[in-house]
Amino acid sequence: MSGTGRPAANWEVTLAATTAEQTQALGRHIAEVLQAGDLLVLSGELGAGKTTFTQGLGEGLGVRAGIISPTFVLVRIHPNLPDGPRPGGPDLVHVDAYRLGSAAEIDDIDLENTMDSSVTVVEWGHDRVEHLSESRLEIDLHRAIGLGTAAEAAGDAGTTGGPSATLDFDDDTDEPRTIVVRGYGPRWATPPALGGFEGGLP
Repeated sequence: MSGTGRPAANWEVTLAATTAEQTQALGRHIAEVLQAGDLLVLSGELGAGKTTFTQGLGEGLGVRAGIISPTFVLVRIHPNLPDGPRPGGPDLVHVDAYRLGSAAEIDDIDLENTMDSSVTVVEWGHDRVEHLSESRLEIDLHRAIGLGTAAEAAGDAGTTGGPSATLDFDDDTDEPRTIVVRGYGPRWATPPALGGFEGGLP
């Protein structure tokens, strides 16, 4: 158990990215080892790259394009494409839990109905979705440089800032991101092979 009473992670890997493409590349790479029933919990301040990572994940899973933050609809389902790179693979269920205050509100959107046939990615899901599965990947994305405004500075605290845009990575700045991946439960007893991703993304 961790100091907070939550089960400790089985492992933790820290990576570095400087561009949106590197963040998407990590998503594509992790998608290769995902299967139906997997749960990913994304955390990070405004602009850290949560949706950008999910876009790469969707490409790797071979689901319908057009992944944006589901802030106002809460849940978007991207079906697997029969002519994509993984025909017959899982759909992608993309959730934004920022406006959901508790695990009970998560239950109200019935993610259990799609969990078994999909990969479920939940932005702002920390302390809200852990009950959905005994195994999960937690991916924390951290900006190295603040965004400059008071509201965005609040977002840099990690919990008080809310999403305000569909593109959450500024391609015009080579701003470093630190990406921490943790595995919980029997599904993730050991880390997936990350090849050349350790210590920095190609």
